[in-house]
Amino acid sequence: MKINIFVPGRLCLFGEHSDWAGKYRTMNAEILPGAAVVTGIEQGIEADIEPSDKFEVYNTAAEIADVWRDFSCRMDSQALKEEAKSGSFFCYCAGVASYMLEWYRVGGVKITIREMTLPMKSGLSSSAAICVLVARAFNKIYNLNLNTMGEMNIAYWGELRTSSRCGRLDQACAFGVRPVLMSFDAEEVDVQTFNIKKELYWVFSDLGGVKNTIKILASLNKAYPFPTNDLERMEHKALGEINQDIVRRAVKYIKEGEDKALGLLMTEAQAVFDKYIAPMCEDELRAPKLHALLNDEEVKSLTYGAKGVGSQGDGSIQFLAKDEDCQRRLIDYLSAKGLSAYSLTIKPRHSVRKAIVPVAGFGTRLYPATRILKKDFFPIVDRDGMVKPVILILLEELVDSGIEEICLVLGSEEERRQYEDFFEKRLSDEHLLKLNSKAQAYEKRIMDIAKKLRYVYQSEKKGFGHAVYLCRDFAANEPVLLLLGDTIYRSESNKPCVLQFIEAYEKYSRPMIAVHEIPLNDVSYYGIISGRWIDKGKRVMQMTNITEKPTSAYAEDKLGVEGLHNEKHYYAVFGQYILTNEIFEQLRVNMENMEQGKRGEVELTTALEQVRSAHGMLGVQLEGKMYDMGIPQAFRNTIMHYSE
Repeated sequence: MKINIFVPGRLCLFGEHSDWAGKYRTMNAEILPGAAVVTGIEQGIEADIEPSDKFEVYNTAAEIADVWRDFSCRMDSQALKEEAKSGSFFCYCAGVASYMLEWYRVGGVKITIREMTLPMKSGLSSSAAICVLVARAFNKIYNLNLNTMGEMNIAYWGELRTSSRCGRLDQACAFGVRPVLMSFDAEEVDVQTFNIKKELYWVFSDLGGVKNTIKILASLNKAYPFPTNDLERMEHKALGEINQDIVRRAVKYIKEGEDKALGLLMTEAQAVFDKYIAPMCEDELRAPKLHALLNDEEVKSLTYGAKGVGSQGDGSIQFLAKDEDCQRRLIDYLSAKGLSAYSLTIKPRHSVRKAIVPVAGFGTRLYPATRILKKDFFPIVDRDGMVKPVILILLEELVDSGIEEICLVLGSEEERRQYEDFFEKRLSDEHLLKLNSKAQAYEKRIMDIAKKLRYVYQSEKKGFGHAVYLCRDFAANEPVLLLLGDTIYRSESNKPCVLQFIEAYEKYSRPMIAVHEIPLNDVSYYGIISGRWIDKGKRVMQMTNITEKPTSAYAEDKLGVEGLHNEKHYYAVFGQYILTNEIFEQLRVNMENMEQGKRGEVELTTALEQVRSAHGMLGVQLEGKMYDMGIPQAFRNTIMHYSE
């Protein structure tokens, strides 16, 4: 079993130093809790992970080939701890591995780094990223069911086993490329994610200067836990009440997309740092390179604001560019000055970020074509004129709607190889060069989709509910989207059907089933949803019943939904669901009951109706059409009409 994972670096947008300052509340209750806004960045570490009897870290990434030596150590606590204290390139990895071994009694893991785009020693927490990577590798290989906060904490405690003295905000990279609000109250750390309204265009750059982070931290820590003079009291005020106010406003501006106000706040935060904190270590924090760029007129014309990064000083600098074009021009300008510059675009995100797609069936109704090709790979002409496998069209819609991780339920490892051959195996140079420019660019999109794929196996066919239940660890208590692997969708609005569905969930925060209207004569082919509309547009329904394949007579008598003029309409499942933890818990109960009875199958419809009855559920009518691939007649219709 080989799994691909990616962990980004992290950038502290606001609130640097408040993490360790807030920890001193264990000694002085008058110190206010620390607060910071932190985000993962687009640059990071991509690796393949797989089980091993040892702890191994290898590299195939060209970016770090000149500083790399492959590493292997037996899974022995003392040997790993010695490596952690050695100060070697791999000490951080060994620190986390030793922690995992002691607390979780795991076996080994092999990590092969495929790509390293994260600049090291630039205030972007490359050490924290590698620690999170190792924690996540053990978590996934040994199915430890740790949530993101658990991985973050293990990465922190593992790094503390080295000579490093990392801050608590460093491991926020575990939450991915999204802003998070962190609070630090003595030993307690809280992380809250939040959404934003519009894209924000950051640039960060290595100043190429020299700074002594150890000296900076030692100087600033002298003011804690109890200030003894005015200078130290100024530092307490800056990292306490002033910082809390700045962070509160930063979250507001980021949420609302108020980029101009956010840029001005960056400039204000830098001025506070220079006035209240920098005097504690003036020789390191005078930062002439940093301030030269802050005052550069060309930089000012392209940005709304800028400030230092991390411990500050002449390490790195961050800018909020006015737009995407200014972001590109700023990078070009900094590069012309000989500085390494990187983009960071923070995009609106949704609370539903995971999706499940079961594709484990044999496709018997499409025999004999399915003897050689899974039905999810049958070709369809898409609306852009390209011929694509059905599963690729479905996965594209998920990615375009903001889904970050996709779990495919397969029947076997052999089926997974088909996916790996298509999504991960690169074309030969000869083949690639024969493609036109549009197709060559599309190759990268396919490879990018591959990074989001995860796999589970339904080796025993115990029903559709069983297939979904196998993804409970992947869901990890988050709301998760479920789509059928043999169905594709065509939106009739400017938003994909999946995005319409996710936005409905964010408004109501309830488990949901997407529905579409069908003729009364067809109800016996579908799961039928009935209920009452709760919105004026009659798009969202409070469900009162889910009935699997009823007769026309029963549906006419019991399942009609009232329309605008009191007429009856009939609604079937549209092939999209948003599942919450209540549904996975109900599937667990149904699985146990089935095992005790030693017969039958676990059906999703049964669990959905049980949850609807106990907790309520909504039906959402989307603006779009669904196209089924599961039977010959529907497949013919899809081929003929999908791309119209």
